[in-house]
Amino acid sequence: MSNTPTEPGRSPFERLGGESAVRTLVDRFYDLMDLESAYRELRAAHGTTLDDARDKLFWFLCGWLGGPSHYTDRFGHPRLRARHMPFAIGIRERDQWLACMDQAMAETGVEPALHARLNESFFQTADWMRNRNG
Repeated sequence: MSNTPTEPGRSPFERLGGESAVRTLVDRFYDLMDLESAYRELRAAHGTTLDDARDKLFWFLCGWLGGPSHYTDRFGHPRLRARHMPFAIGIRERDQWLACMDQAMAETGVEPALHARLNESFFQTADWMRNRNG
């Protein structure tokens, strides 16, 4: 993950708590997507099951945060924008994704400084993923 402040010798992945903490965050994110009506459109874009999405986001975030490169080992370069082009991503979808992840980070106890920095990085990435207006 670029531009993320780290403590000397500690990656954001380590600060978060390693693989188990990333898995907990990702699982809470997708659980919230299923539970909260505020994320209805976001959930609808994911099809009938979230199992594949859970694994892919977990694998991706591990590497993006400075941990093991599970995603690239399986699929190569993430090519996030290209892989998400089949899905209509506008401001509503971006904002729902960000709100859901923000809630998941809050509920899983991500330390405040890391939480704030991740929100900034997630916004930059999510905004870049938009492929339609509105």
